[in-house]
Amino acid sequence: MDALSAQFARDCGYSGDSPAMLAAFAAIRLDGIGRARLGHGQRKALVDRLKLGEALFLAAIRPAQSAEEALEDAAHFIACYRNMPRWRQERRGGDLARARQQLLLARFFRRYGHRLWSRQAA
Repeated sequence: MDALSAQFARDCGYSGDSPAMLAAFAAIRLDGIGRARLGHGQRKALVDRLKLGEALFLAAIRPAQSAEEALEDAAHFIACYRNMPRWRQERRGGDLARARQQLLLARFFRRYGHRLWSRQAA
């Protein structure tokens, strides 16, 4: 049991010293780290594929026609999602994931897209 896992257990509200519970918190922490790394790798691979051209990016964010419009659409959906009843939220989980991904892509390419694509054109 390392100090980070014990600190994680305390941060979660566990104040005991059961080795089984501490091991469970360590497993939860490591699983979360693994999922975060996997998600980062998937997002990086997607961004790397979209760096190849502006047309690919525009196809990924359709029906929006610019990064700003994609940001507005995603933010609007996320705000509406938070106001939905729970039963509707459960059915629209995939849409929320797509909106978050669109938000991430639009932010990245709004900042760096013009630089990337102008280098490619040169």
